[in-house]
Amino acid sequence: MRLSEDQAAARDRALALLKRAGVDVPNAELLPESEGEGQTFAILGRAGSGKTALLAELVEGVVEAGVELVSGDYESKAAKTRRTVAILAPTNKAASVLRRHGLPATTIHRILYTPVYAPEYEAVAAWLAGDGERPDLEDVTPAALDRALAFYRVNRSIPAALASIGLRGSDFIQGWKRRDDPLDIGFVDEASMLDERQLADLREIFSTLFLFGDPAQLAPVGGTGRMALEELPESSVTMLRRIHRQEAGNPILDLAHALAEPDLSFEDFEDEIRAAARKDPRVVVRERVDADAMARAPVLVWRNATRIRLIHAFRQAHGAPEMQLLPGEPLICDGVELPARHRKRRMDLEARGLVKGAQAIYLGEGRKPGFSRVHVLGAEDPNVSVATIIQIEAPDQEEPFIPSAAKMGAVFLHGAAVTIHKAQGSQWP
Repeated sequence: MRLSEDQAAARDRALALLKRAGVDVPNAELLPESEGEGQTFAILGRAGSGKTALLAELVEGVVEAGVELVSGDYESKAAKTRRTVAILAPTNKAASVLRRHGLPATTIHRILYTPVYAPEYEAVAAWLAGDGERPDLEDVTPAALDRALAFYRVNRSIPAALASIGLRGSDFIQGWKRRDDPLDIGFVDEASMLDERQLADLREIFSTLFLFGDPAQLAPVGGTGRMALEELPESSVTMLRRIHRQEAGNPILDLAHALAEPDLSFEDFEDEIRAAARKDPRVVVRERVDADAMARAPVLVWRNATRIRLIHAFRQAHGAPEMQLLPGEPLICDGVELPARHRKRRMDLEARGLVKGAQAIYLGEGRKPGFSRVHVLGAEDPNVSVATIIQIEAPDQEEPFIPSAAKMGAVFLHGAAVTIHKAQGSQWP
C-alpha cells in the first residue's frame, strides 16, 4: 500500500506502540509485553484522509504476527490464553461500513457483553470458528451444517451463519454477560462518536487502544458538548491532513473544505453551493425534497423544527393516516427504555441492533398490544417483534402522536428526516 507522508508517520507511531505491546508487525512475531499503563493513540482526519485504509493495514499486520482476531459473535477458549485484537465501531451501521471494506468489525456493545450460547450450539460455534470437531445434532442436519459453514467462510459471522439455516438468535443464544476477561489490542473506527463513559469502558478492557475519528464531526448528544477524543494529550494524537478519497476535482470535498473556513458566511457558502451545482452534476440544489428518497435515507437537517415539518410533509405525500403508521415507514431507534432490573433484556435488544441511531422499517403491529414488527437495517437477524414506544411529532403540536405505546421497550422516532447530531459519518451513500 502506498502511503502519504502523514499516513506513513502515523503508521510508524502506531507500529512503535504495537511493539511496546509485544507485537512486532514488520517482523511478524510476538514479543513479551512491556510493563506499564495502558496505551491510547488517536489517528484523526477528515473524510477521505485514509483512516480506514491505514486501520486495515495495521489490523492485517497484527493478525499476520499471530494475534487472534476476536469478534462479538463467539470467543474461543483459546483466546483467553492468546494475544487478541478486535475491530470496533460505536454503532451497527458504522460496523457494517467496515465490514463492507472486508474488516470483521463488531460494535463496542458486542465486545463489552459476550453471548452465552446454548451448550449444543456452543459446539457448532466452536466448529465454525475452527476450534472443535464437527458436531452431531438431532435438530440440525449434516446438509444444514455444510450450508452454515459455507456461509461463515464468506461472511465470518457465527450468528448470521446459524440464521442462514433457519435458526433464530433466541434458539442458540441464552443470554449475555459482561466481559470478565480483558483483551489486548482494540481498533475503534468513528471514535468521534464516543462519550467519556464508552472510552473509559474500552480502556478498562484493552491494554492498547487505537482510535480513528474525524475531528470535524459534532460531539455526542447528551454529553458535555466535547468529544472524548478531545481529552487526550497532544502526544497521544496524530492528524492526517491530506485528502485521498475522490481527490481529483471533487466538488463535495471542495465544499466541505470551504465550510471549515472560520470567516465563511452563510450567504457566501450558499453561493458556492450554487456555483458548484452549475459546474458539476454531482451537486444538486432543489427547493423541494424528494419524498421517495426520504423512505430510503433521511433528509439531514440542522433544526428540530425543520425535521418535524419534513416528516409531516413526507407522510402527507404518501397518504399516511394522521393517527396510524403504514408498513414501510422508516424509523430511527432512540434507545431502549427498561428498568435497571431488566438489564439482560436490554442487552439482548441492543445486541439485535436496537441501539440509538439504528435505522429500522416499520412492518406492522405485533401480536401483543404495544408490540411492533420492525426490520432493523444492518442487523444480522433483522426482523424483530418488540415492545415499542413510537413517537411521531407534528408541527405546532406540543405532544407527539404515539401509534405504539408500550410501558417500556425500544423507543423510535420517525426516520424520514433526522438532525445532523443524530446522523453519523458514512452512514448513507
